[in-house]
Amino acid sequence: MEIVIYVGLVLLGLVLGSFAGATVWRLRARQLVADKKAGEHVDHAEYTKLKKLASEKTSKDRSRCLHCGYELKWYDLVPLVSWLTLRGRCRNCHKEIGRMEPLIELGTAAFFVASYAFWPVELVGALPIAIFALWLLSGIGLAIMFAYDSKWYLLPDKINFAVIGLGLATAVLTIIDSPDKIGTLLSILGAVAVLSGIYFALYIISKGRWIGFGDIKLGLGLALLLSDWKLALIALFAANLIGCLIVIPLMVSGKLKRDSRVPFGPLLIAGAVITKLVGAGIAEFYTLSLM
Repeated sequence: MEIVIYVGLVLLGLVLGSFAGATVWRLRARQLVADKKAGEHVDHAEYTKLKKLASEKTSKDRSRCLHCGYELKWYDLVPLVSWLTLRGRCRNCHKEIGRMEPLIELGTAAFFVASYAFWPVELVGALPIAIFALWLLSGIGLAIMFAYDSKWYLLPDKINFAVIGLGLATAVLTIIDSPDKIGTLLSILGAVAVLSGIYFALYIISKGRWIGFGDIKLGLGLALLLSDWKLALIALFAANLIGCLIVIPLMVSGKLKRDSRVPFGPLLIAGAVITKLVGAGIAEFYTLSLM
């Protein structure tokens, strides 16, 4: 039965990861069209390449090659398999598709499997299972924002608000499932203060130079998903630690400069995901070590 569950999670993760990858490009296309209409500067080559994705209504939208406009058939859309069999190239024009799409698919599948393998609460009863399902759904939004922010240094509002909504539903169910409802509510508010409040303060102090407002909204969604102030602190520490482990070697090697832009959204997402799955054990170990 466990094998069936893991296989199902892998397949579901690949399919939803494929959806997430396609959504990334559609969001970018619509963002460019909206920016151009508003009179803002957009990259002409990128706009020309992606505007076709924004020209169709959502109900009639179909996946296409970004180079030649070839409408992908069902056999071109099999997650990971199609990319491997075509060797990462378009069936029609043979130009490279890119590596972002299969990476999102693999990442989402890995997220689904790891979430089930390391979930900190026993999945028995309607509420725990519902909370787990909300977590998996939020993973799709997190995958989209991880990729989007990594590539364009921006967190789309639509996806941010969707994750906040899933987080709010998670927080409500967590309170309902808790024997100490007041304590749980206060812990959730503490998590929001840590992961969103601190960034809001930094945003105000720096007048938006140190951190973007999208990170504040992302922090709110992640805080609600974690629903625990101790986990929020660990997630904050983990995000900054991961950032140091990535940024410092790149600066030493000269690949990054002091004024280089580094997207913080992916770091915060990675820190929160790791914390959600193993943070309870870390918090318990730290508490016991103080006794």
